[in-house]
Amino acid sequence: MKIAMMVRSYIPAPRPKDMIYAPIDLAVAIAKGLGSRGHKVTLFAPLGTEVYGENVTVETTNLRPLVENQSQFAALLQNTDALIHEVPGLWDRHMATEMFCRADKKEFDLLHFHHPEVALSGAVQHPKIPTVYTLHDPISAINKELFELFSSANQKFIAISNNQKRDAADLPYLGRVYNATDITRFEYSDEPEDYLLFVGRITPEKGVKEAIQVAKESGNRLLIIGPVAHDKQGYFDQYIKPELDDKILYLGSMEQDQLPKYYQKAKALLTPVQWEEPFGLTTIESMACGTPVISLNRGAAPEIINDGKTGYIVNSIADMVKAVGKIDKIKRRDCRTHVARKFSIEHMVSNYEKAFLKMLDDKNTTPVKYDHTLKTAMKKVRQVLPKITTRKVK
Repeated sequence: MKIAMMVRSYIPAPRPKDMIYAPIDLAVAIAKGLGSRGHKVTLFAPLGTEVYGENVTVETTNLRPLVENQSQFAALLQNTDALIHEVPGLWDRHMATEMFCRADKKEFDLLHFHHPEVALSGAVQHPKIPTVYTLHDPISAINKELFELFSSANQKFIAISNNQKRDAADLPYLGRVYNATDITRFEYSDEPEDYLLFVGRITPEKGVKEAIQVAKESGNRLLIIGPVAHDKQGYFDQYIKPELDDKILYLGSMEQDQLPKYYQKAKALLTPVQWEEPFGLTTIESMACGTPVISLNRGAAPEIINDGKTGYIVNSIADMVKAVGKIDKIKRRDCRTHVARKFSIEHMVSNYEKAFLKMLDDKNTTPVKYDHTLKTAMKKVRQVLPKITTRKVK
């Protein structure tokens, strides 16, 4: 296959080290994985992108990046002038337009986007180009309405969990493909220390405040790692900062290569999510290191965690506290094995390959359309036929 792929036209790949932007990490892994299987992959991203792999090329369309670090990204999200004039969106659509034009010239068999809004209008205008979207966020009512507004037969969606599909079950899904992690970067450890861990953005929906509550009520140390979201400093100042002491420690934001040592030594990762999170990369990163996860029963957590085997799925903070007390019953090796079997890069790439091949196979199997002209003609024949057959021959 000849595949063109895009995440954002204004953020280089790999993502800046101080940023959290999972779709870029996943796109790079998918591109390299498909390339290693002999498919030709062109990753569209701005100047500064450096992704190397067999059969993988980069196309920048000579666009400069708007974002090269976390502070610039936060500034862009707060720049009302840039947002009102749709600067990031127009940057994206400029690159997406190039992809569709080149696909029209048969340079690509299929286009893959990690943000549907980038390409919805273009796909409608190019109905012969197979276009696939990976959905990374919950499907809100307005998103569902947009997908329906710009629907066409050449567009299909890939969900990252069954839970994500729940609020829009009738979308034209190509399949469900779970996210993955590179287990070679998250090495296994069977020697945990005596602390709990929280990793993620410091926002209310991630449940940082609730993680502190669990640690205090269970009498455990808690390490908190993650950036304070650009618009959530007030949340941090009100609910997190006052709780910090020698047992509740905030270690700030970290680059991904620093995380494994904290996962490896934690006795459990806490994910008291307060929203329908469609996936949870920190969950599989933790389990890859052998560390079980205790999560509230929200979002895709029940699909990712094997309850009682690689962690616990609970229904309340009180139950989460109780789960901490029996975390030693979980075998850390089972956590590692679970991720290796179900959430490895190789497994994810295989599923994307199957999905893309299915998309192209469906395209090449053109259904026979009922010819309404023929239907009208046959109706006239039937009207005339009785007269012909009953006419007397002299």
